[in-house]
Amino acid sequence: MIGGAQGSGVDTSANIFGNAVAASGYYIYGNREYYSNIKGRHSYFNLTISDKPPRSIAQQVEILTSFDAETIFQHFNEVKDVLIYSTEVESTKAEQVQSMEPEITEHVVKFLKEKGYGTTVKDVINYLKKEKGIKVIPIDYMEILKKVADQAKVQLSVADRARNTIAIAASYKLLGLKEQYLLNSITRTFRQEVFAKINTIAAQLAMQAVQPMYNLPELPNNEDKINLDGNTAAAIGKIYGGLRFQSYYPITPASDESVFIEAHQTVFTVDPKTGEKRKSTIVVVQAEDELAAINMASGAALTGVRAATATSGPGFSLMVEGMGWAGMNEVPVVITYYIRGGPSTGQPTRTSQADLMFALNAGHGEFPRIVIASGDHVEAFHDGTWALNLAQKYQTPVIHLVDKALANSYSIIPKKQLGMENIRIEKGKIVINSSTPELKRFEITEDGISPFAPLGATRIHYTGDEHDEYGFIAEASENREKMYEKRIKKLFTADKEIPEETRLNIFGNTDSKIAIITWGSPKGAILDAMEELESEGIKPMLIQIRMFSPFPKNLMKKLLSGREFIIDVESNYFGQAGEVLKLNTGIEPTHHILKWNGRPMMRDEVKEAIKAVVQKGERKVVLHGGA
Repeated sequence: MIGGAQGSGVDTSANIFGNAVAASGYYIYGNREYYSNIKGRHSYFNLTISDKPPRSIAQQVEILTSFDAETIFQHFNEVKDVLIYSTEVESTKAEQVQSMEPEITEHVVKFLKEKGYGTTVKDVINYLKKEKGIKVIPIDYMEILKKVADQAKVQLSVADRARNTIAIAASYKLLGLKEQYLLNSITRTFRQEVFAKINTIAAQLAMQAVQPMYNLPELPNNEDKINLDGNTAAAIGKIYGGLRFQSYYPITPASDESVFIEAHQTVFTVDPKTGEKRKSTIVVVQAEDELAAINMASGAALTGVRAATATSGPGFSLMVEGMGWAGMNEVPVVITYYIRGGPSTGQPTRTSQADLMFALNAGHGEFPRIVIASGDHVEAFHDGTWALNLAQKYQTPVIHLVDKALANSYSIIPKKQLGMENIRIEKGKIVINSSTPELKRFEITEDGISPFAPLGATRIHYTGDEHDEYGFIAEASENREKMYEKRIKKLFTADKEIPEETRLNIFGNTDSKIAIITWGSPKGAILDAMEELESEGIKPMLIQIRMFSPFPKNLMKKLLSGREFIIDVESNYFGQAGEVLKLNTGIEPTHHILKWNGRPMMRDEVKEAIKAVVQKGERKVVLHGGA
């Protein structure tokens, strides 16, 4: 774990470290936690390193590396092996750290005093050494920074920008990996010569101050790897899926997706008939507000292009009116919904899964929407395309759920794992050249799906009112019944056509008496916990829900039949996926493992929670991990 003040380079440091470790043949999974302010508050990055792609983080870490005193106070009880810190902060008292919230300070002070220690960083160090046997590595950051300033011939204030590099270089040296990989990663990260120079010198001096401890062997590194976070994965999936218009209003944690697409607007496609390479552009618009964003996306979709918007909870609340219009007019628009803590402004930079029911039911009246949820970065990539395909095929809004823990975590995985070559575009009933001057855009059909022509191809009418097959306002009761049913029928068509096996994933022992259900980012922590539980004789089956509307009810009933334990695991208070399960199948979870403190689920706490349910019979386990 790497921790420091917001704006001190925690994110950059973690990426430098991760890329260096990846160059040594290892895989990475990391999660970023940060306050919703620009600079100063506590921020940290939790990383897992493995010889196979990891899927989660743990609360208990082998190495804790701090840039400041607050990191030590916040996380000292989470370190198992080594603490690296700057000697400058040794005399700092917990009560003096003004950025630390009062209840945290109170908890730390109380804990240390009850153990018979004072409240300085030095007291924490003594506690860790005496009580927990932690190896403590003090480094004089300021002495190294003075040497950096001298060798690079820069002011000390400039050299101080390499403070974070000292910390990660010392951590890297502990692993025993080739130093050059870290130096290469630094050079790639800092393009300006002066910053590349000071950080390289700082890294070299820091590595001289530490001896290797873990001596990890270098592994073969003969496959292409890709560094993906959830926002980027969803963005690339949309690009591969033929996206041509994206609108957004800035909001955390959704903005990064649109910013990435904005930076990669130029795309090249190959004509399947001629083999000719064609250049095209994705239009990205930062709208004046969220209602404008969804209306722009709907308008773009009606011209025949693949269109989407991206937002989070407060923004989606404002989009609901526009989504209702899209529902009435059967618009193939995609909404990528990044779920954060609510209500109101809530916790802009923390995770949640509390908006599931909202996504399923948002908007007045009844109209179909397809709702899918990603559980890891590979799924986020494929779901970017899947959502666009579903929207055009079934001519309905599609909501793609990505929780903040997935959006702001990243993994370094084999590029082939993405399966980019398997991407396929499905468009549905599109009419390019209409044979009639006026199209029955809302024609009553057996499957509920009408011919779709882009604006300009023929005369088409759109309105927010109930309408007839041509789109003209009509209030006759018979017409209302037919059009209402025609729209809803599309959801039943989708339910028939989309294999239920693609709407959920099954892992583990299918004969087990224990069935775990989940969705979204908890997937990785559960899978890693299950792997560890095998040696203890606990071998559950995991069902990950990938599509909530239409729900895979028949397969779910079959899978849950005869299970002694049905454990619902998710990051909200009410167990909303469990409620959706009950609504669609009549089957209710027997137990719940829930978390709502805004921090991601971690494999060690999930493991203990599953044991508490199976071995102790606890009906509801609430998780509290994370600072």
